[in-house]
Amino acid sequence: MRKRDAQSRCPDLVVLPRDELVEARRFEPAIRAVESLVAGVEVMRPGLLCLAARGPARHLGGEHLLATRLQEAVSWTADDVAVGIADGAFAAEQAARRAVVVPSGESAAFLADLPIGTLDAFGDSALVDVLRRLGIWTLGGFAALPARDVAARFGPGGAWAHRQAGGRDDRQVVVREPPVDCSVTVELDPPVDRVDVVAFSARGAAETFIDNLSARALACACVELEVMSEAGECAARRWRATGVLSASDVIDRIRWQIEGWLHAADGTARLTAGIARLRIIPIETVPTGTHQQALWGGDGAAGERARRAIARVQTMLGFDGVVQPTVVGGRGPAQRTQLLPWGEERDPVRRAEEPWPGHLPAPAPSVVIDPPAPIELFDAGGHAVVVGDRGALLRPPCRIGLRREEPVAVTSWAGPWPADERWWDPASATRVARMQLVDVSGRAYLVAGEMGADSEPRWVLEGIYD
Repeated sequence: MRKRDAQSRCPDLVVLPRDELVEARRFEPAIRAVESLVAGVEVMRPGLLCLAARGPARHLGGEHLLATRLQEAVSWTADDVAVGIADGAFAAEQAARRAVVVPSGESAAFLADLPIGTLDAFGDSALVDVLRRLGIWTLGGFAALPARDVAARFGPGGAWAHRQAGGRDDRQVVVREPPVDCSVTVELDPPVDRVDVVAFSARGAAETFIDNLSARALACACVELEVMSEAGECAARRWRATGVLSASDVIDRIRWQIEGWLHAADGTARLTAGIARLRIIPIETVPTGTHQQALWGGDGAAGERARRAIARVQTMLGFDGVVQPTVVGGRGPAQRTQLLPWGEERDPVRRAEEPWPGHLPAPAPSVVIDPPAPIELFDAGGHAVVVGDRGALLRPPCRIGLRREEPVAVTSWAGPWPADERWWDPASATRVARMQLVDVSGRAYLVAGEMGADSEPRWVLEGIYD
């Protein structure tokens, strides 16, 4: 159900925002349970881990027995546990979501009928959107395209997605042993027992870590975090990325892992004293550009330099000092944009893909007036244009006046699009209708006026179209 529908049926419903630190804390017991059974565990993100199955399967008597033992080991830590085995991390994740074991060599057939949206874990992939518009709806249909054509059309990111759709794990082809001197160590004196302080102290080291690899034309796909506490306790954990890790990605994984070690959900703590040393070690590296997610190709070097520069500015100004716009759901142009701290996951409260009755049709205005400017809108009789209670015009517009300028003739118009928002709360309720107008000079406007106004209706200019 949509959140709005759920809240209408259950007014006392409480919706909590996602908290990745809580996820990391609750996932830590599951990681420990798996590590007690097998070695070489790599964490993809809180809630998802992977490991090489061939060796443990031989030791335990087969892949099905391995999956059963893993599920039994983790079942006490969570109510919903799924284990899957397949060729490659991507196919194995899809197998885990369906709790199946895919025989070796059959991953391509297993993935073939899955929807193309399976490639888009977070719902914001431009590649998936383009493929759907091209009529490609399944992973098998995408995998059937020639690899050379996909790489030429969609660049390295598309080529990587094409290999995943075909069940071909490319990590073994591009793996390089990282040089030893790429590891970075952070000494914390005095020792620190707060997650945010550790992450802030490690930000510069994470940037140095990525820069050292970039200088050797390498990018990190799997990193190991190794810490030593004031009491001499040691802990290490590997984190793997679906692509390559940026400096902000490394910081996120430091935050998640330290939270899990200090405040595990089962009440136990791997570390009982402040952290005195943190070491960042590259476990698996790939050539620069192998996993770049640029849709139209290119090595992404300029974008990476920009990200590092922004990260340094954010370090000086604070987390909220650098913000980025993101498109969210809404009806008016001012409602469609939200500023989020740079690096924060773009998970808006008002999702753009949800239905928004009364929203403006495309295209959006090129200039948004903030705050909206008062205007005058007249009909043929010289009276103010009025929008009825049902959102219909009583008389069409003929002239529009901007600020103190002389009113000019309106040659065409579209709308209105009524929006009756928050009608259940008189304090915040709004009843407006938006229209698009074009004057005699060819200039296009987006205007909004009150609906069902008893007095003289107020019209404002919300946007201008180039």
